[in-house]
Amino acid sequence: MKKTLLFAATSLALVSFAAPAAAHDGRACIDDACTGLVLFADDGAAASSADAAVIAAPRMGTWGIDTDGMDPSVSPGEDFFAYVSGTWAENTEIPSDRSSYGSFLALRDLSEARVRQLVESYELGDPATDGDAAKVAALYQGFMDEEAIEARGAQPLAPYLDAIRAASSKEDIAHLMGAQHGGFTRSFFSVGVSDDQRNPDYYTLYMSQSGLGLGDREMYLRDNFEPQRERYVQYIAELLELAGWDDPQAHAQAIMEMETRIAEAHWTRAESRDRDKTYNPVEMGGFDAQAPGFPWERFFAAAGVTHAPQVVVRQDTAIPKMAAIFADTDLDTLKAWQAFHTVDRAAPLLSSDFVNAHFEFREKFLSGQPEQRERWKRGVSFAESVMGEAIGRDYVQLYFPPDAKAKMDDLVANVKAAMGARLDQLEWMGDETKAEARAKLENFGLKIGHPDEWRDYSGLEIVNGDTFGNAARSARFEWDYRRARIGQPVDKGEWAMTPQTVNAYYSSVKNEIVFPAAILQPPFFDPDADPAVNYGAIGGVIGHEIIHGFDDQGRKSDGQGLLRDWWTAEDAAKFEEQAAKLGAQYESYEFPQLPGMHINGRTSMGENIGDLGGLTIALEAYRRSLDGQEAPVIDGFTGEQRFFMGWAQVWRILWRDDALRQQLVNGTHSPGHIRAFAPLRNIDAWYEAFGVTEADPLWIAPEDRVRIW
Repeated sequence: MKKTLLFAATSLALVSFAAPAAAHDGRACIDDACTGLVLFADDGAAASSADAAVIAAPRMGTWGIDTDGMDPSVSPGEDFFAYVSGTWAENTEIPSDRSSYGSFLALRDLSEARVRQLVESYELGDPATDGDAAKVAALYQGFMDEEAIEARGAQPLAPYLDAIRAASSKEDIAHLMGAQHGGFTRSFFSVGVSDDQRNPDYYTLYMSQSGLGLGDREMYLRDNFEPQRERYVQYIAELLELAGWDDPQAHAQAIMEMETRIAEAHWTRAESRDRDKTYNPVEMGGFDAQAPGFPWERFFAAAGVTHAPQVVVRQDTAIPKMAAIFADTDLDTLKAWQAFHTVDRAAPLLSSDFVNAHFEFREKFLSGQPEQRERWKRGVSFAESVMGEAIGRDYVQLYFPPDAKAKMDDLVANVKAAMGARLDQLEWMGDETKAEARAKLENFGLKIGHPDEWRDYSGLEIVNGDTFGNAARSARFEWDYRRARIGQPVDKGEWAMTPQTVNAYYSSVKNEIVFPAAILQPPFFDPDADPAVNYGAIGGVIGHEIIHGFDDQGRKSDGQGLLRDWWTAEDAAKFEEQAAKLGAQYESYEFPQLPGMHINGRTSMGENIGDLGGLTIALEAYRRSLDGQEAPVIDGFTGEQRFFMGWAQVWRILWRDDALRQQLVNGTHSPGHIRAFAPLRNIDAWYEAFGVTEADPLWIAPEDRVRIW
């Protein structure tokens, strides 16, 4: 099914990928697929990569832009996405196993193909003695043994379901909820270990709201999601029936009613990203008074975190309400809820009846994806989710030459210098705040390509032919690794993404920007492309991540990663005024195929500021790179035209309507189609480069353009 999206300033479409859980370390990414992979460790080279043929990345045209994909019949000021990518959009089909497709997913497909070649080259041996290669081979080949998985049916679930059936009290349910941290059960409350925002050199324990099978509270509370709610109840009943649970229909309705109450208690996504409100430390023994009605002692004991002196609660007013819901709900409903979520989490690793039910609801119905992904693709994802860094170590040997890092070092240095120059030029910011901002910029850390030290997987038990057990043991292995860190010094060298991940991020607690190897390819970065294109593409991404240190939330931490207010009240007020204007711009965009749906300007605020500020400083860096010389004209395009085209080409993407709906509700990024042009409307140089005038739909009067960084 082709999705051709042509639009004016108020008629746009798109969606991004699955929304990640909020990172406790204040991590912000260039794209919504930001969770990274489960990272474990390494006890030696995973495998020799000498036998693997290099799969080359395709180039974009002859100098960095796919000019054949442009639509010159559309003027830049009418629809800049269509101008740069209209012919591509017209001629591109969304793959049947995707709910969206574009530049990010094309590179992710490339990375996936490369990883497949690697994991299929690893020999199956004894995972206990033959190192990481044998462990990865066992993970992948075990997942690919569909016949064996079919033969087991629901049997792997039996211990979990038996434990749920045996629960005779709410204390037992609390124990199961705590045990989710290292297994397949589920909880109203999620705990995790990350850098302490108030003490950035040490790890602490965080708690967040959880418990919703539809992901976000809006799915339960807004009228226009009634079809999704009805289908969700059917799905709950279907999985309970597959699990052999009594009276699945009645329990499904009771679960939906309970989750709706939980949704009412939840904070909104916009509220949950406010760092001033989400740092609420509670002593471990204080939860009974803070949130009565829930067996906290059993929960924390089952999670194995009783050694933590405190828990930083993110949604402090939601947790007591959710504890009260737990207390008010009958035991049978809580047990059925736990059974459903256990099956839901485990379904992709089970026999086809579970896999198909999960796909039909999660991917096909909610996101509009027509077909299940091929099994080898899911097998690659499974292996990466368990041992991503072991695979990544071989990946970088093949696909990340040392000169790529050197060129990125230069680009980052230039964009960082441009940010310093922009700080000096700011008229709205006072000297006191500027001094703090400069100090923060000077302390920015940088990681490019891959970690200097790799994770150690020697303690991970992997068994040939036991896919479900391998998943359970890897979850426990990872959780044990994380919880042991509570109160310990932060590992400053750790990465939150594998090298083969096509993404980038900024960590406010470490005050660092990170660029995995896989994103350093066309259309983001091509060492042989025109520099103007590279500055608009990867330069804009670099700038985006730098600006995350100065967006509406990142600005709340200082150069040491400490959460504190370093702004004068006057400067903060000026910043908020401009940010509000930017939010209003994004909320004005309409999606005709989804009546009533809009971008949430508060939820996406940090990413929108990142795009605008990042592109602004990348342009400054490009101009500085010319060293006073005139940029050449290539194929009739000036340097600054090529710069802006490089940015827009990165955001090539097509979406199915259901996926767009999910993105607008669950995503923190504006749809990529809009990102291709929305920040440009606030940059004077874009108007000058393409001769955009008041007669053009994308025109914004100079006095109404947002100018922050």
